[in-house]
Amino acid sequence: MDVLYGARNGMSMFLLQPYVPMHTSSSFLLQPNFLHGFSFSSHLVFVLVLSITWAIKRSKMDGHQHSKERLKNSNFLYYKPTLFSSLCLSLFYLILCIFNCSVWNGHCWSHEKLPTQLDLVLRTFVWFVISMYLHVEFYRSKEKKFPMFLRVWWNLYFFMCCSFIIIDLVFCRKLRILPTHLWVLDFGSVLIGSFLCYAGFFGKRDEEETPLLEEPLLNGGACKKSAEDDASPYSNASFLSILTFSWAGHIISAGNKKTLDLGDVPLLADDDRVNGVFSVFRDKLEWDSRNCHSDGIGTLKLSKALFLSVWKEVLWSCFFSLLYTFTSYVGPYLIDAFVQHLDGYQEFQHEGYVLVSAFIAAKLVECLAQRHWFFRIQRAGMRGRAALVAMIFHKGLLLSSQSRQGNSCGEIINLISVDAEMVGEFSWYMIDLWLVPTQVGLALLILYKNLGPTSLVALVASIAVMLANIPFGKLEERFQTKMMEAKDMRMKSMSEIMRNMRTLKLQGWEMRFLSRILELRKVETAWLKKKAFASAVATFLYYGAPTFMSVAAFGACLSLGVPLTPGRILSAVAAFRILQEPIYNLPDTISVLAQTKVSLDRIASFLRLNELPPVAVEKLPEASEVAIKINNGCFSWDLSTENPTLKDLNFQVLHGMRVAVCGAVGSGKSSLLSCILGEVPKISGTIEMMEKRAYVAQSPWIQSGTVQDNVLFGKEMDRERYERVLGACLLKKDLEILPFRDQTIIGERGINLSGGQKQRIQIARALYQDADIYLFDDPFSAVDAHTGTHLFKVMRDGMITQAGKYNDNLNSGTDFMELVGAHKKALSTLDSMETSCNTQQLTAESSSSHMKDGLCNIESRIQELSKEEERDQLNGKTDEITGQNGQLIQEEEREKGNVGLSVYWKYVTELHGGALVPLILLAQILFLLLQIASNYWMAWAAPVSEDAEPRVRGSLLIVVYVVLALGSSICVLVRALIQAIAGYKTATLLFNKMHTCLFRAPMSFFDATPSGRILNRASTDQSAVDVSIPFQIGSVAFSIIQLLGIIAVMSQVAWQVFVVFIPTVAACIWYQRYYITAARELSRFVGVRNAPIIQHFAESISGLTTIRSFNQESRFMRETLHLIDGHSQPKFHNASAMEWLCFRLDMLSSITFAFSLVIMISMPMGVINPSIAGLAVTYGLNLNALQALVIWNLSNLDNKIISVERILQYTCIPRESPLVVEANRPDRNWPSDGQIDVNDLQVRYAPHMPLVLKGLTCSFAKGMKIGIVGRTGSGKSTLIQTLFRIIEPASGQILIDGVDISTIGLHDLRSRLSIIPQDPTMFEGTVRSNLDPLEEYTDEQIWEALVKCHLREVSKKEEKLYSAVAENGENWSMGQRQLVCLGRVLLKKSKVLVLDEATASVDTVADNLIQRTLKQHFSNSTVITIAHRISSVLDSDKVLLLDNGIIVEYDSPTRLLENKLSAFAKLVTAYIMR
Repeated sequence: MDVLYGARNGMSMFLLQPYVPMHTSSSFLLQPNFLHGFSFSSHLVFVLVLSITWAIKRSKMDGHQHSKERLKNSNFLYYKPTLFSSLCLSLFYLILCIFNCSVWNGHCWSHEKLPTQLDLVLRTFVWFVISMYLHVEFYRSKEKKFPMFLRVWWNLYFFMCCSFIIIDLVFCRKLRILPTHLWVLDFGSVLIGSFLCYAGFFGKRDEEETPLLEEPLLNGGACKKSAEDDASPYSNASFLSILTFSWAGHIISAGNKKTLDLGDVPLLADDDRVNGVFSVFRDKLEWDSRNCHSDGIGTLKLSKALFLSVWKEVLWSCFFSLLYTFTSYVGPYLIDAFVQHLDGYQEFQHEGYVLVSAFIAAKLVECLAQRHWFFRIQRAGMRGRAALVAMIFHKGLLLSSQSRQGNSCGEIINLISVDAEMVGEFSWYMIDLWLVPTQVGLALLILYKNLGPTSLVALVASIAVMLANIPFGKLEERFQTKMMEAKDMRMKSMSEIMRNMRTLKLQGWEMRFLSRILELRKVETAWLKKKAFASAVATFLYYGAPTFMSVAAFGACLSLGVPLTPGRILSAVAAFRILQEPIYNLPDTISVLAQTKVSLDRIASFLRLNELPPVAVEKLPEASEVAIKINNGCFSWDLSTENPTLKDLNFQVLHGMRVAVCGAVGSGKSSLLSCILGEVPKISGTIEMMEKRAYVAQSPWIQSGTVQDNVLFGKEMDRERYERVLGACLLKKDLEILPFRDQTIIGERGINLSGGQKQRIQIARALYQDADIYLFDDPFSAVDAHTGTHLFKVMRDGMITQAGKYNDNLNSGTDFMELVGAHKKALSTLDSMETSCNTQQLTAESSSSHMKDGLCNIESRIQELSKEEERDQLNGKTDEITGQNGQLIQEEEREKGNVGLSVYWKYVTELHGGALVPLILLAQILFLLLQIASNYWMAWAAPVSEDAEPRVRGSLLIVVYVVLALGSSICVLVRALIQAIAGYKTATLLFNKMHTCLFRAPMSFFDATPSGRILNRASTDQSAVDVSIPFQIGSVAFSIIQLLGIIAVMSQVAWQVFVVFIPTVAACIWYQRYYITAARELSRFVGVRNAPIIQHFAESISGLTTIRSFNQESRFMRETLHLIDGHSQPKFHNASAMEWLCFRLDMLSSITFAFSLVIMISMPMGVINPSIAGLAVTYGLNLNALQALVIWNLSNLDNKIISVERILQYTCIPRESPLVVEANRPDRNWPSDGQIDVNDLQVRYAPHMPLVLKGLTCSFAKGMKIGIVGRTGSGKSTLIQTLFRIIEPASGQILIDGVDISTIGLHDLRSRLSIIPQDPTMFEGTVRSNLDPLEEYTDEQIWEALVKCHLREVSKKEEKLYSAVAENGENWSMGQRQLVCLGRVLLKKSKVLVLDEATASVDTVADNLIQRTLKQHFSNSTVITIAHRISSVLDSDKVLLLDNGIIVEYDSPTRLLENKLSAFAKLVTAYIMR
């Protein structure tokens, strides 16, 4: 057929120089004979390879095996569509062969027509053979994927088809008449070829296969899919459903019918779960580290491993992005021809409709490619983030003690919440690194076609723009690094404050620590400000870059005499407009690249930290009689110091033996247990121990969850053993008090449990494990040492000074005798109060009890601990928050339904009432008007053709264009600067409001709110407000303005476009409203599901020693992976829902564009100005993208604004009473006496809860020492909390020196009282900052306090008062921390002092010293003591015994002991029997 030759002969022209024909010899590769000859040869080679392969397989295969396994292969993914596609191609080419024969029958055959016909005949035969191979041979094979030669062939075939269609598109305008079957041939081949490539890549056979003859007997039928596969709509979706994102419609439909819950979100497909990608990522990273001779993990290795973990998704994204790029330049390439057609120049019949068809087809492919590009790249980012978070947690479980001290919990949380998130977000930009040069190259080719050699000027301009990015990239990286360092410091401090908020409020320090957070934020804001201004200047430069390039190119054309016609100008303008996107994205790409590099550097630095040596502790065989053995052990927490923590350790512990380790505060007792666990770095020696071990820490570590979960700690439920352990640890009575018994959820750090309950749960956890070795670090706070055959080890200065049996050590005197003597002295008070006979009898019974043989099994240990816990219960360490009718920790609050306009309004008007917003909008409107005006000027002023007379001089043409272009660039600069100022200032205001409200919130808020939720808002949400929200709000406004501008331009040419545009916009809005209800909840789920990850991580790091001692690292890792999947689950479906929406919006906007094109070519000649019509098409090319961008930005903003909504939630927290009441401030020396009067005090924890204190009335005279005792839940701690107004009374009052404490400010009250809390708290900083956070005292006063509280060893440190204190004081022992708390009250010298089990963490000697110090320095103060040791309250002036919120007894200890039936007397008797 002649037309076919015409189409191919048109290829002999050089693509980019339409004016100059090429030589015939150089166009041979584009001749039809060569192309069809190449296709014929390729098909022939392939059919030969296929035939040989088929013959070899048939010769090796047994016929019986064929029939037996025939049906089991029917579950091959995409097998049937592939077979059908191959048959369709064979039939398709057969029809074309017949059609060509019928058309050419009336013409003379020639040698030029023969290659085309032979090619079609061979194609028909080859694809029929492929179909037969798939049906007959592959159908019966065991191959898990399509054969490699088939997959290679499908890709080669697709490449050939794409080449043919590009040639047709390029030269179709040279034809006089365009054959329809030519387009059908090319487009049909491309579509089917693309599917075959997809099927070849993703097609696979189900892994689980059952022989056909055995299947009914074993399974009773066909194998069922797992529930998880059924719950994953993506993995089970068809090809068409995946292509159109229809599989995501189910969750959108569900969200439109009702408010989504977490249970409505489908599970992830197996490929998207973190378990698989993390395994690959970890293996690649470890393999690379092992095989490369370098120092640990670097940024390059980390990036390489990350890429190899998600390479499939990245390559698919590259393919779709490349396809999108090529199709997006079809429009600019054809604009010149379109304008020429409208001006009356037509090269073949129906050229206009062909051009419109090409425009529309390219636009449809462009939309599909873009949607799948975005979807795939988001999947890659989600997987990469999940792998990084899992790797960071995995590394955290292995950190050594030194590494943990150098990296606080807050810093590590930043790695998860900010850095890993940043790497995930980089997936959006990674393609730009190579796509931008590709887009620039294609644009320059189009410019070369239209402008000739002068386009080289545009090339130079583009290179200049690229080079200008280098300094800005370095600035961005520097600013980002500094900002992240400042954020680390802030989050580190914030994490520590959230853990110790109760201490801050009791001491009245919360505002001081708030000012510290605000100071850290100022540093962060300074770098944020610089970063914002740098981005603003970059935006100005890169918005002006396309204008600069166009000015340079058009100016060169005029200088060299190259004629400028409207078609060429508009084609170049369209290319520049498309080029504007990569140029505009370039600063963002460089910025994000810099930020990502910083984040990867930080993560790699963390992954290089030292780990706990896996062979630090050697395992003894199970049959060994020795349980623990240390030879020549030398250990140090700090390997850089010359003085080791523990030295010259040589001892062994036999199986079944009970060992007590004694020593003064700071002697190394806890360090000894830590070195046995392998936590202390070993300098020399060996440690051997049995594998099964259980550990009870001195400071209780309770995991968030139910009581049952904490006791089981990963082991399966053994109901009988479980009940026995609960009874032995006296937890059953506590469970009766709790609202949901053992299913009650424990708050963070056991916040809703008393100290005794937390310790008993710890012990129960250890006992339930049935371990070989039990390590208890002061579990009962100075329980008497057992006599008899127990072996003792006495520590001093990190050395074992004595080792032997109790009696032997007692008779030898020295250190051990000093400790025992101190305890006897503590009991001497009882001897003066009790009769000698009773005391001797009790002592004899106690000695007899403790002389029994050691316990041999776990049951006997439980009975022994039961006795100890019974005495703890009688004394009642601390109160528990009682009377709660529901769980303390509730599901995180989230708003439901629409994000209210009030959220947007509050954000926009936060700064200066929104005064800057109109200025930003005005600058953007002026920019758009000037930009349209500049393009309109060029299209109007340029001559219609080369022969036409120009309307204006060339110099005037360029001058006006330059003025308009510069004006638009200046508007962009003004807009960017104002937007940057408004963004960072608004973020700062919201930050200050949220943190002020947080620090003023009542303690009940922190009891019920895990710190992970608060840190999530302070980190992730605040980062979004800092960076993302200003950009998102600006994008919405700017894209709407641009859309209105495009519609205005198009309506100037064809007002009829409104007939389609209005219903299309209505449909788009309907789709957006239909989509947003589900997407909004999914976005909220993403925020809600992120907090548990942070919470779990922070909790795990704080209890790392306990986790490792129970060998529970793998379980905690599994829980983390589950939580990560829980976060990825709504994130994945949120991304898919977004693409579902954008695909449909793209299709609708394409209809609008197509309708406008049809109107233009349908109008009679001369009705419309071709130049203006071309301008409308130039802008209309972006219509679908911009229309979808408006809806996408609105939806994305609706999702992102949730971060503002979550921050605003925390600005509405109920506040405590005022810190200062100016009208009622107490005297400066108040309280001067310390007289406390309690009058009919009634307290409840919430208005709907029962009373905890039920009308207490009593008086504590000035200077008296009051001891408060009672059972757990009796109200002791509630009374203390009411005294400090942590809880406000329901009725009644407390008077201190006649002043009603409810009438004065909280700061005036708490700053005048002193307390030594049960849990000693130290903050990261120095010794001085811990003793005097408010900086009220001199160094001399502080040294005096240190001497009084027996911390003289501070003087031995090199930096004295400025010696470093690690986070949470972890480089100080528990006893030393308690002594620091004592030093604080000694500095304060208040007239009212509260001791809440102040000596629970020190030995008896230190206890006696503390008691003596308190008597000496607080003799004139009112001292209220809640203590475990009875000796601490026996010398009190009065003892107050509470039970169930009522005063049972209140008198002097002597009088209470005289009555043997009194509750206090019974308690003392139980204590002596210890």
